[in-house]
Amino acid sequence: MINSILGSRSRRAAAVTLTGGVVLATGVLASTPAQAAEPEWKAHRVRVAVAPAPSIAAKGGFVMNDANGASLYTKAADTKRSTGSTTKIMTAKVVLAQPNLNLDAKVTVQMAYSDYIVSKNASSARLIVGDKVTVRQLLYGLMLPSGCDAAYALADKFGTGSTRAARVKSFIGKMNSTAKSLGLKNTHFDSFDGIGNGKNYSTPRDLTKLASNAMKSSTFRTIVKTKKYTAKTVTKSGGTRTMAAWTNTNTLLSSYSGAIGVKTGSGPEAKYCLVFAATRKGKTVIGTVLASTSSNQRAADATKIMNYGFGKL
Repeated sequence: MINSILGSRSRRAAAVTLTGGVVLATGVLASTPAQAAEPEWKAHRVRVAVAPAPSIAAKGGFVMNDANGASLYTKAADTKRSTGSTTKIMTAKVVLAQPNLNLDAKVTVQMAYSDYIVSKNASSARLIVGDKVTVRQLLYGLMLPSGCDAAYALADKFGTGSTRAARVKSFIGKMNSTAKSLGLKNTHFDSFDGIGNGKNYSTPRDLTKLASNAMKSSTFRTIVKTKKYTAKTVTKSGGTRTMAAWTNTNTLLSSYSGAIGVKTGSGPEAKYCLVFAATRKGKTVIGTVLASTSSNQRAADATKIMNYGFGKL
């Protein structure tokens, strides 16, 4: 009887021991994955700190990878603001999109163009009334010294209508229809040069998309990366006049390595604006700053966010 009891107790102890062993083994197995050593390739990963986005004085800014449109920097990128003479990117875009465009076609400079820049105290290409200038020369006068007289001449030339006012209205209509076709939902123009009447606006994102599209034109690319240009025009007496050299207002062309454009802008409401682009090691970033505090500051703002953009490519 005693042996029977002892045998029963021994069997129960063995069972407990065996059960405990199973539990222990199970516990060890369950914890093994969590405690396993990290694979060597993971253990030696280098964690690179991402630089913080820079602060800029401009109220709005945007930079994207021109290859795929990926956003690299944003600050109020979709807020509508006055665009100043960055509007002239669209002026040039509409001209260059004309069917059967002849860049060597001549346009006679009218007194109305001269009167306009005087009345508006506007930036000028210093066109001389009566001179015959080519469309190509007008585009340089538009984009380098930001000539509002050149913008007026192009709108008059490529608008449709029996009067100058009708032609200008038609041309601005083409600017807006082009904006719509490009999907620029936050953009509207009411002038050919950025001197608007309260309804001339865009956003950093929209202007960047517009510039990216305009840069597909080899003529546009050539013009906006040119630092200086001298036009030879035909006078009304049939002689030849060599104009004073036009200097590009975009200082980044001289100060930023790889800069390839695009256009400055300014005005009482717009403050200081700049649409810019640069290529380094085969990669291009393009962007916009709107409403900066000075001409030097807009260039500094653009430099900061382009550097940041290149750092993310």
